[in-house]
Amino acid sequence: MVHSQLLQIPGQLLSPPTAAISLVGAGPGDVGLLTINALLRIQQAEIVLYDYLVSEQILSLLPASCQRYCVGKRAGQHSMTQDAINQLLLKVAATGQRVVRLKGGDPFIFGRGAEEMQVLLDSGHHVEVIPGITAASGCAAYAGIPLTHRDVAQSATVVTGYCKAAGKSPDWAQMAVTNSTVVVYMGLFKAAKIAAELIKHGRAAGTPVAIIEKGCTPAQRVVECQLNNLADTIAEQSIQSPALLVIGDVVAMRLQQPLAAEDVA
Repeated sequence: MVHSQLLQIPGQLLSPPTAAISLVGAGPGDVGLLTINALLRIQQAEIVLYDYLVSEQILSLLPASCQRYCVGKRAGQHSMTQDAINQLLLKVAATGQRVVRLKGGDPFIFGRGAEEMQVLLDSGHHVEVIPGITAASGCAAYAGIPLTHRDVAQSATVVTGYCKAAGKSPDWAQMAVTNSTVVVYMGLFKAAKIAAELIKHGRAAGTPVAIIEKGCTPAQRVVECQLNNLADTIAEQSIQSPALLVIGDVVAMRLQQPLAAEDVA
């Protein structure tokens, strides 16, 4: 749990709000991974729109008087359409109160934060962005997996397994190189296709994969397999969303004692 002592920091070292509307990254789950600025905005909020992936521990830091709107989306379960979320954002922004749009991870990494910010900017509102630790770095670290390593992975690519119907497909050939780590968000339902495309473009069928389920939470589970049996493993192990796929030789270097696991509360 975050203690109030964390805020005993000279005021000149803190970033004051630059707008009445804050787009805030809540990190990947563990309340301890909030940035100080994110914590400050949460504690100052008068209205908050939050996603499903924002933990109850983080929501408990909101003021009791804060108006709360759950606008999260899960695979196949959308509480609100994106258009409805945009309209609600415009409505609360017009109140003149301190509004926080609270997103899991980082708002600008597969969080549609840029789309929501643009809607607000187009309507004449000022928006500040507070970045958050994204799932790729947070969950991999808590699973003991380095995303890069000078011996086996000189780059890391993050990709979404869920794209717009009319959108471009990922460049699988680029991601099939052996000295790069591929991290897939929202990839459970497309796991068979993802594995097939990477193998088709040259990635070894035996490439190690880590499936990180509910990362950075007390329910975190890490399941390892090979790329060619990724989809079967997901089915056999009944992996549930949210889950992250880490593909590459760095998985074989995984620390068997997860980092900071005892601190996830």
